[in-house]
Amino acid sequence: MPEPSDIRIQNVELDFEAHPYRTPLKFGGVVTTHCKLMNVTVDVENGAGVRASGFGSMPLGNAWSFPSQSVGFDDSMQAMVLLGKRMVAFTRTYRDRGHPIDIMADLESQFLNLAVETGADLNLGEPIPRLCTLVTASPIDAALHDAYGKVNGINAYDGLSAEWMNHDLAWYLNDDFKGEHLDRYTLREPKPRMPLYHLVGALDPLTDADVDQRLDDGLPETLPEWIRADGLTHLKVKLNGDDLAWDVDRVCGIHAVTAQTQAERGVSDWAYSLDFNEQCRNVAYLMDFLAQIREKSGGAFQRVAYIEQPTARDLRANPENTMHEAAGIRPVVIDESLEDFESLLLARKLGYSGVALKTCKGQSQALLMGAAAEKYGMFLCVQDLTCPGASFLHSAGLAARVPAVTAIEGNARQYCPGANGEWADRYPPAFNMTDGTVDTSGLNGIGLGH
Repeated sequence: MPEPSDIRIQNVELDFEAHPYRTPLKFGGVVTTHCKLMNVTVDVENGAGVRASGFGSMPLGNAWSFPSQSVGFDDSMQAMVLLGKRMVAFTRTYRDRGHPIDIMADLESQFLNLAVETGADLNLGEPIPRLCTLVTASPIDAALHDAYGKVNGINAYDGLSAEWMNHDLAWYLNDDFKGEHLDRYTLREPKPRMPLYHLVGALDPLTDADVDQRLDDGLPETLPEWIRADGLTHLKVKLNGDDLAWDVDRVCGIHAVTAQTQAERGVSDWAYSLDFNEQCRNVAYLMDFLAQIREKSGGAFQRVAYIEQPTARDLRANPENTMHEAAGIRPVVIDESLEDFESLLLARKLGYSGVALKTCKGQSQALLMGAAAEKYGMFLCVQDLTCPGASFLHSAGLAARVPAVTAIEGNARQYCPGANGEWADRYPPAFNMTDGTVDTSGLNGIGLGH
């Protein structure tokens, strides 16, 4: 029987925002200069006849979710925009009542069908990837969770227990989770403060010598300037994965600049995460890289907290890239490969020891994969997709509610600060920092919290 709190969709509205990047961002061999936000508003009614609206927003990160040698950037973005419109149109017709996680489980198969149709209609020449479909659907998912909380007068994270949900976790995952619900794997109050991972992109200047012409827009431009301005203690380093000497020199160079700056600040404790964006041709590259970092810069090596997906995202096509040895040195997290529970189980079998949660794959999936990773004792982190405004608050809210997550990633303040706009005015503590941490204490309102 449905719960009285279950919702039925009454209407869905959609709009897009385009924002230029302040500086180019390179990852996975692709340089991006702007973003497009997909914004969704969902009107719902619960079983008691109460109505409310929820909001979800996410950048359409096509360079990350739809990498292709044959489909150009503009064409893959066009595909995501058209797919988003079709998803919204179909969601308007959905009439069943349920919990947001159940509604999204129902909608996912249709969304995947729409992706196939959209790719064919646009003559893309290759299918729209499942990951791209998840990203396009994520604003709808977020809006449903936000609306669910608002229509029932609760924070959405308080609607994850047996009192609110129609099924236990075994329904979505496997019998290991029989009798368990998501409240077991989430916090009832957000952590009050969390360190922020600052991105050091492959094109970003480290020192004044690397700056050809200053922007002079009031924001920091070199790594020491960013560290001093925001009090940073966590750095995420983007690497190429196809140039070992460059990757090693980049990490050593970043560490040298950081160590000097932190010494001037009197700071002795900081951390790095390393992101190859699946560009390493094999795991041997990663092992060589780690050996050279350990030899050339022991200080940098000691501060590596975890490594993001180093090799190709198609795990089934590349079973030889096992991570057991590398994961024995530092946690190695699955990122681009994580599309569902089956991919998590396969990654674990191949030696991945951690999971990167991203709200751009959907709030529902992030909650379920977070529960699975915690159940199986895997390392957990939350990352964003250069998420500005509401999408950053959404990601920060997830990080603050998953117990094992210790830091937040958020780089829109570097590359796309103009898109933060009114959201930064509504909740300044999450966007203004001086001690390297994000204030997440206020992300406890009704809906998704912000």
